[in-house]
Amino acid sequence: MKYAVITGASKGLGESVAKLFLESGINVIGISRSKSSTLPKHAEENHVQYQHFSCDLANMDELTDTFEKIEEEIYTEDLHAVYLVNNAGVVEPIDQAMNVSGSDLVKHYQINTIAPMTLMNLFLKKSVEADVPLYGANVTSGAAERATYGWSAYSSSKASINMYTKTVALEQAELKTDNKVIAFSPGIMDTDMQEKIRTSSQDQFTAVDTFKNYKEKNLLRDTDAVGGVLVDILTDEGIRNGEIYNVKDYL
Repeated sequence: MKYAVITGASKGLGESVAKLFLESGINVIGISRSKSSTLPKHAEENHVQYQHFSCDLANMDELTDTFEKIEEEIYTEDLHAVYLVNNAGVVEPIDQAMNVSGSDLVKHYQINTIAPMTLMNLFLKKSVEADVPLYGANVTSGAAERATYGWSAYSSSKASINMYTKTVALEQAELKTDNKVIAFSPGIMDTDMQEKIRTSSQDQFTAVDTFKNYKEKNLLRDTDAVGGVLVDILTDEGIRNGEIYNVKDYL
């Protein structure tokens, strides 16, 4: 039996990835504040299981409690592999760094950096104890590799995720485990996050007109297509531990 655990599974890329895992015959656990109205039915049609765990990733107590519940649910004698997709993330606050409050930074980093690192750490430890391979993906962004006006929080949190991914992969390789951890940059997609970006003012985000243009010219990628690339990478025997994959190399 195989399980995929996906954060932010109720919409956007997370929902697409969940759907594609279900179609591959892999049971899925979704972690998000809201429920998906389509995934339970999709699981039924594909004769696999879908379970939803409500969790606010900004709350560390909720996060660790949710992991413990999932751990009890999936780590059985019949478990052969676990896929973890740290997809949930936020782009706010979008503004000049000097206008961003400490409290906004704390919440941003909790969701974008601390929560995915914590979940990956917990699953890695349990997978080593249970001798069940973990294939983990942290969703990152091209913003991690370049400075973008108004995105001091977002760019730096994703840069942190990239270095975390490389470091964890190095450790797992030297420990000679079967675990593989990658980062995946999905590019620009037609999601709620893009809508939020387009509502920014020019003073907050100087590239706002560029992002509006992506939408107007239908340049935003479909989340199902992007999700298909990620699922193919994670389930491929040739997955490269520590690699930062970019969807533009595939679509």
